[in-house]
Amino acid sequence: MAAAVVIREYDPATDRAGTEAVDRECEVGPAGGMSLHADLLGDPLARVRHSPAYLMLVAEAAGGQIVGLIRGTVKSVATAGATTSSPASASVGYILGLRVSPSHRRMGVALRLVRRLEQWFERTGAAYAYMATDKSNEPSLRLFTGRCGYSKFRTPSLLVHPVHAHRLRGPRRAAVHRLAPRDAERLYRARLARVEFFPADIGAVLGNPLSLGTFVSIVDDYEWRGVEAFLASPPASWAVASLWDCGGAFRLEVRGASRARRAAAAASRALDARAKWMRVPSVPDFFRPFVAWFVYGLGGGGDDGSTRAAEALFVAFVNMARGRAAAVAVEVAACDPLRRRIPHWRSLSCEEDLWCMKRLGSGGDVEGWDWARSAPGQSIFVDPREV
Repeated sequence: MAAAVVIREYDPATDRAGTEAVDRECEVGPAGGMSLHADLLGDPLARVRHSPAYLMLVAEAAGGQIVGLIRGTVKSVATAGATTSSPASASVGYILGLRVSPSHRRMGVALRLVRRLEQWFERTGAAYAYMATDKSNEPSLRLFTGRCGYSKFRTPSLLVHPVHAHRLRGPRRAAVHRLAPRDAERLYRARLARVEFFPADIGAVLGNPLSLGTFVSIVDDYEWRGVEAFLASPPASWAVASLWDCGGAFRLEVRGASRARRAAAAASRALDARAKWMRVPSVPDFFRPFVAWFVYGLGGGGDDGSTRAAEALFVAFVNMARGRAAAVAVEVAACDPLRRRIPHWRSLSCEEDLWCMKRLGSGGDVEGWDWARSAPGQSIFVDPREV
């Protein structure tokens, strides 16, 4: 059966219905014993179209049936451990959206899709390939670490907070300022350009229609006089982050919830809406298609006050999302000090996501240095185009 499957590039004129069917068959992750599904909004390329270089491959069985698919992007990013003798950046390929229909699993289809995508990475000049998965996704880990030669690379945390009818309370004496895209790019390049996975095309990310804006939070007394003055003499306690509307590309939905869970969630929302002063920790309606916002580019000063500034930003984002999104999420490095005060629900979050990396045959080392085997940095930049 596997030999009869052809791996080829996605054709939007003929393959759209087939790829959508495969996407619908496959859940994207666990959600408290239920299943989380992502429905792309009409365009199977929606999750990769905003990247500098992208490709989508499909696996076609006899009769023209689409039984598998994979998406990939290539871009230039900052690496960890940049010194005078090692590269400050590298071209990397990112694998996402690997799906195989249940009827064609364990036939080598996924392996063939990955290998074909890696070949494209190398032709495009990528020195590394990486992917992200939940640490409990054993089939994915067996494929990538067991058969494809990937190594466990980073373990960031995905922190998620639901959006309520009431407003969250943030730290006192924290002021939040919105930046214009050009000012945001200037700040990021000045302060975060060496953060691991910082994209070389940050301006394109910030200027994307799905990017909802960049904001700076400053704790304690500080007169905001613009980015130029900020960079010349920054305060001790500050944080910066940007917002991305994931609803512009896909809707999420939790399936498999019992009637009791649905009823309890609905009751919490009703009470929260009628008595906001009670600040009920209500559960949004995750059981129908919903929108999520993603926080990216989180960084800040080096003192403890910066963790309060990061908290103030995240609280502001959750409050901004009322009536527009059901949840706000951020992914941070395991050792990032800013994560300590990010409000989140553990039941919705993933405390240890897993990224795996592989050095490709096109190179990637300078004087023996290999990013895939390097120690993690304190922070990590998660590109919202790949969420």
